[in-house]
Amino acid sequence: MTRKIGIVLAVLIAIVSFLCMVQAQTVEKKWKKTVTLPSGEVILDISGEWDAVLENYGEWKWHGTSEDVFKITQEGNSFVAIRTKGNPYMPAGTAGTRGELDKNGFKRVWIIAPSGPKDAKGQISEDGNKIVIDEGRVVRQILTRK
Repeated sequence: MTRKIGIVLAVLIAIVSFLCMVQAQTVEKKWKKTVTLPSGEVILDISGEWDAVLENYGEWKWHGTSEDVFKITQEGNSFVAIRTKGNPYMPAGTAGTRGELDKNGFKRVWIIAPSGPKDAKGQISEDGNKIVIDEGRVVRQILTRK
């Protein structure tokens, strides 16, 4: 009887261990473009051109939705996205977003609005080719790598 309980416990432990390994692997990022920092940390390389959809909502809904192209320059873990087309409120050549990355994605990110930088939260797709940056009250940016 004790032997059967021991075998059942061993099988349960093996199953739980296997499921934990599978879960850990699915959470791991599969970014196609990465940069290794001097510290050894591997982060997403977001430099280059990105199609940008700029959605205004809440109090800013009347500004509507616009499209732009952001040229992102990345130095280490810091980046800045410059508007290449612009709009009536933010002309071409002005910053659209800036922030810092870490191994999990965004460490900090700001949407640059006419009223100044707005703290935001960013999400990166598993392959690193789509980014959603949302200020949470009035503005969201959806970036797709060209």
